[in-house]
This record gives sequence, structure tokens and C-alpha cells, in this order.
Amino acid sequence: MLVVLVAGTIISCKNNAKNQDQTTTAINQDKDNHEHPPKHPDDRKGPPRGNHSPEQTKTLEEIGGYNFDDVATDFELKNVDGTMVSLSNYSDAKGYVVVFTCNECPFAKMYEDRLIALHNTYAPKGYPVIAINPNVTENNDRESFEAMQKRATDKNFPFVYLADEKHEISPKYGAVRTPHVFLLNKERKVKYIGTIDDNAKSAKDVKVKFLENAIEALENGTKPNPNFTKAIGCPVKIG
Repeated sequence: MLVVLVAGTIISCKNNAKNQDQTTTAINQDKDNHEHPPKHPDDRKGPPRGNHSPEQTKTLEEIGGYNFDDVATDFELKNVDGTMVSLSNYSDAKGYVVVFTCNECPFAKMYEDRLIALHNTYAPKGYPVIAINPNVTENNDRESFEAMQKRATDKNFPFVYLADEKHEISPKYGAVRTPHVFLLNKERKVKYIGTIDDNAKSAKDVKVKFLENAIEALENGTKPNPNFTKAIGCPVKIG
């Protein structure tokens, strides 16, 4: 009986030691978790994926580009067909739909068909689309001049697609997103700045066609209302 009791005591001591070890381990693990919490998949430098707003955040004054009724200076940029294009080439224009866009931005792609339709509708009325790529660079195959040429061919652009190779024109305008629209009148005065319509993702669900309404206002000799909306798209990446 004495042996059994001793054995029972020994077994009990072993169990207590084991329990104490488990308790100590749990306490240490809990301490480690508080001091060094496990990393969440989104626990990384910079904003988490999918958390970028496509809407411009700066005001026109903060951007420092053109404001309303400023006269836009003319430019000479290379078109995808190799010719040099200026606004002055459009001698019969009543206005100009200058839109900064690019090859790879998803928002720019979503608006391509709408820009094609808009040009086909309004260019004959004197309002051609003048598309400019502010992101063009030979350091990125997807935004190179050759990639622009391919994109224009694949989509059969009816409008010019110009390369802002020196990255001088987009800052003058104050283009910060792709796409970003600047509607000019015949005298090249800025009359509308912003987005094309109110639904980037779905053309069939658009309720307000801001750009078309602004063009119609110029046609009727009135001021676009609104004349400013926040551009929706990818940030311009110069260089």
C-alpha cells in the first residue's frame, strides 16, 4: 500500500509538473501574441489592396493646372500614325474634347468605347476627341509608343491618340487621372473639367452624361452645368 501511495504521489507529481509546463507555455505564447501579433494578410506597408479610391482628391487650385476660362496653350504631339498634331490643325473645330487616357488603366479601358461613340457623334459637329497619353514611356512596355499604336489599332480609334513624351502637357492641364477630360471652346478656353459620366463600370447604367451635356451647352451658347466633376480613374504616372 505504501508503494502504491508513493507511486500515486510520484504520478501525481509528474502530472502536476506537466500541467505547470503547459500553463507556462500558454502564458508565454499569450505574451508573444500580444507583443508580436500574427500578421494579417493585409498587414503590409502601404494601403491594403482594393483600398485605393479612383476619385481625384485634390482641388483645381491644389493641382495647379488650368481653371475655368483659362486659355489652353496649343501643343504639338506625336500621333500613333507618326504625324505631329496640334489643336490648330482642326481649323473647323467649334471646341475640343481633350481627354488624358492610357493603355492599361481599367477605367481608361472601360471608357474607350464611349469615347469612340462620342467622337463619332460630335466630331462631325465640330467637337473632336483629342486623346493624350500622359503615361507614355519607353521604360514600360505596356505604355510605350509602340503599345499605344497597337492599342489604337486593336480598338480602331477614330480619333488621334497622342504621346505626351516629355510629360509637359498633362501638368499644364492639371490631368491627375486617366481618363481626365478638359472641354475647350473654339478659343481654347476651358469650359468643363472632370469625368465623362456618372458610371465608369457600366455604360448602360449611366444616368448623367456630364461631358455630352457640357458639349450641348456649348452648342447652345450656354455655360455647362455642372462645369466641374471629380475625375474618376487611375492616378497619372508621369515618367
